[in-house]
Amino acid sequence: MARAVHLFFRFLDILLALLLATMAIMVFVNVVMRYTMNSGIAVSDELSRFAFVWLTFIGAVVAHYHHQHMGMETLVARFGRRGRTVLMGLSDLLILGCAGVLTVGTWKQLPINASMSAPVTGLSMAWVYGIGLFAGIGIIVITAERLFRLLTGRVTDAEIAAFGGDHDDTLPEGSTRGHME
Repeated sequence: MARAVHLFFRFLDILLALLLATMAIMVFVNVVMRYTMNSGIAVSDELSRFAFVWLTFIGAVVAHYHHQHMGMETLVARFGRRGRTVLMGLSDLLILGCAGVLTVGTWKQLPINASMSAPVTGLSMAWVYGIGLFAGIGIIVITAERLFRLLTGRVTDAEIAAFGGDHDDTLPEGSTRGHME
């Protein structure tokens, strides 16, 4: 299971790199064409905006998985192990609530977006905004797993220390500090 999770997030890392590269190339080509030929590729503008939306939402899931979101480490560092554990649980509950709102909101908005088309490509806008479902569900699954491990006492000391800002630089590159394994 841990290997499948690792491969999935590796795939997302590659997808993010491809989205970023594609977006940069499309924007660069359009800028060059506007300055040299006084024209541009309309599809390129639209697709680069769509790539940016997907990049942002997929990146949020990957960053959440790797504990790379901002935190209030200055406050959390003042607490001991028990206090950090409580704050970690409260944080996870808050994240679950926000991700739930994102997921439900995207689900309710999806029929409206599906009925609209992008002006240039004609793609259904559900393809653009539907990524909110992936982000919401992805964050819910990651957070629920973390909360389960916290409630069952399976959270590691390294994770609790990292939650308070005491990052262990000896962990291998790409380590998830024991998550979803």
